[in-house]
Amino acid sequence: MRKISTTRFFPGAMLLALLCGPPQASAQPAANPARPITAPARPAAAPAAGAFAAPAPRGGAACHNGMSFDRFLADLKQQAVAAGVSQRALAEASPGLVYDQGIVNRDRGQRVFGQVFTEFAARMAAVYRMQQGQAKIKTHAAAFARAEKEFGVPPAVIAAFWGLESDFGANMGNLPTLRSLVSLAYDCRRSEMFEKETIAALKIIDRGDLTPSEMIGSWAGELGQTQFLPSHYFNYAVDYDGDGHRNMLRSPDDVIGSTANYIANGLKWRRGEPWLQEVRVPQNLPWDQADLTIKHPRSKWTQFGVTYPDGKALPNDSLPASLLLPMGRHGPAFLAYPNFAAYTEWNNSLIYSTTAGYLATRIAGAPPMQRPSAPVAQLPFNELRELQQLLVRAGFNVGKVDGIMGQLSRTAVKTMQIKYGLPADSWPTAELLARMRGVPAAPRAAPGATALPPAR
Repeated sequence: MRKISTTRFFPGAMLLALLCGPPQASAQPAANPARPITAPARPAAAPAAGAFAAPAPRGGAACHNGMSFDRFLADLKQQAVAAGVSQRALAEASPGLVYDQGIVNRDRGQRVFGQVFTEFAARMAAVYRMQQGQAKIKTHAAAFARAEKEFGVPPAVIAAFWGLESDFGANMGNLPTLRSLVSLAYDCRRSEMFEKETIAALKIIDRGDLTPSEMIGSWAGELGQTQFLPSHYFNYAVDYDGDGHRNMLRSPDDVIGSTANYIANGLKWRRGEPWLQEVRVPQNLPWDQADLTIKHPRSKWTQFGVTYPDGKALPNDSLPASLLLPMGRHGPAFLAYPNFAAYTEWNNSLIYSTTAGYLATRIAGAPPMQRPSAPVAQLPFNELRELQQLLVRAGFNVGKVDGIMGQLSRTAVKTMQIKYGLPADSWPTAELLARMRGVPAAPRAAPGATALPPAR
């Protein structure tokens, strides 16, 4: 089992509500551009087990040597006591520490980030969400100013995560957190990680920040308006409104201060530096340099012919940056600065992290990104999976063969593009797939071609 890190492995409740089901499936109101969004005054009562709820597997989980769930839970409680959790907190939490197979099914079945960047960004970084972020910054100006002074994180960066994760508190999830955590802890996919997260949730109860009944969130066990894992909540949540509790479900001030603290100290934000900036790239760019693992000073990118979108020159300085092409050389282009690492650490999906960084620039006043000059074709899902399978046969580690082109797959694509003398922009194309199949590429239309819709 891999060691737990700060990296997020799943999206927040609002993203799941929007991308994994119809809007009416959410127990909370959908985003409405015409009115401000606020969290409910008190959390709803814990709902009954979901439609997929079922007892723990007979015979016990294999990763726990066949141990029954009850025995596993007893051992987990002993670990919690050893970690400093009181018997009082355990007694309060025990009714919620039950197994739900439906939670495990959701975790195994998530497939959220299969869209191309322009589709995802058009939906999630929409104009109304930018406007709501700007309005939140005005409404909570004192808390944002304090957070920027103390932690060095700009208001737009905090507001973008706030909007993407829960639509500013409107969609925090509607499932009991303890049940989600302990179910995922018993499952074998990420058992060690969720054992630690369960203990962290018990510590939050013990500290008096939230009661077990208040712990309502996403199926993945995230809490609050910026969807913190319990370990992040315990370590980085702050009492910014001075009421003696760290409440990221109902206190906007606590949400702002806690999110800034996590970004600054958990994700190592660099005060006063940018994070993402749209640019224009020339057609003769050495495409193999477009990689998040490659950094050049801005003066070097200027030598390569990279400019601002309007053609103006970049600053001729030594600030390091990577060139990010989320859809290859025909799609949008960005300079990703060292602070962009905070986004990829918050959520390791490149589509999500780029969208979050882009939305923050929009809230901060940047214009909409340039539309692709021509439609950008995307391979259909079955061909993306086939390409990943061919890359695995060629000796590459692409992670899970799931049709979603994560960083490992993109790196492998780039290497094969270089081998075949293709533009090495890390974007999977029909030509690359044909080369790897060993057959000529057939001309095709771009059924998955996408471009940004007109700005609203």
